[in-house]
Amino acid sequence: MVIILKAIMISGRTLGQGATCEAKMSPEFFKATSTCALAESDYDALGIPKDGNVLVRTRSGEVVVSAKREGGIPPGLIFMPMGPWANAVVGPKTGGCGTPLYKGVEVEVTGTDRRVKGVRELFADLETEGQR
Repeated sequence: MVIILKAIMISGRTLGQGATCEAKMSPEFFKATSTCALAESDYDALGIPKDGNVLVRTRSGEVVVSAKREGGIPPGLIFMPMGPWANAVVGPKTGGCGTPLYKGVEVEVTGTDRRVKGVRELFADLETEGQR
């Protein structure tokens, strides 16, 4: 049985993301931005193994990221650092301000055995989806 967590996603800058943003193709940037932090109780409820991955899905798309257990996050909320993986699910609407809405995004999260795609592979898939 697949367990689906309905949650609210917020995205923002992190120290790791900021320190690596000048080298967006580097392994350090990948590690800093291809993650999803969840409340400990949500992590446990999803049955995610240590160093496991989750599929984050919105109306705009889906992406696989590594899951992190985070004690300071309340249940029902997830945090993804700004970057290509968060951008894949944020959506194109900007509300007239020119910047997508990185806060308050409704998501569904499930544990998955799928691997996290590298940035080049992620962009190639997004381009293919955009051509449909």
